[in-house]
Amino acid sequence: MGETTGKPAHLSSSVPDPWSVPVLPRPHRPHPKVVVKADLLPAISVLSTAGLLGFPLAWLWSRLAPPQRMRVINDRGTLAPLELESWHRFDDLAIYGFLALGAGLLIGIVTWLLRERRGPVVLIAATGGATLAGWLGTTMGVAFANGRYEIASTPAVGDVITKAPQIESPWIMLAAPLMTTLAYTLLTAWNGREDLGRRLG
Repeated sequence: MGETTGKPAHLSSSVPDPWSVPVLPRPHRPHPKVVVKADLLPAISVLSTAGLLGFPLAWLWSRLAPPQRMRVINDRGTLAPLELESWHRFDDLAIYGFLALGAGLLIGIVTWLLRERRGPVVLIAATGGATLAGWLGTTMGVAFANGRYEIASTPAVGDVITKAPQIESPWIMLAAPLMTTLAYTLLTAWNGREDLGRRLG
């Protein structure tokens, strides 16, 4: 006996099976390319604008960071912190770190909202601007704090003076660019579009 194929005998093999699902070819869509030339000028604007955020960051830190009360212990001007005052060294660093993380998050989100310029060029510019803001924040912040807690006259032995807050670790300036990169990368992954939504702008 011959094998049964499930097709009527009067249908030839060239007739398609009515129960089969037609497979349509997928339309070919070219992958979006990285735009460099058109994004250079906006990238420079992003870098400079983000870098200027270092000035309010420095001023705000100089107002929030606590100073240390120190006692003059000899004629050479050697200072010794009062009890528990040395803890403010960590407080100064932690306050700046939180402010820098907030600034980096703000830069990353605002840069992402520039829909027509989304891409690696603007991301690099935003990270560079956040790095510049972190450097300005550490240098100008210490300068603002020194001006606020300036000692007018030479203290005598036994006097208690107020020492301006300091940022003792230069690595803290990387907090802002790291947060900017993290925020922008997470928003890119959440978007999920090949062109990051640039054509919708």
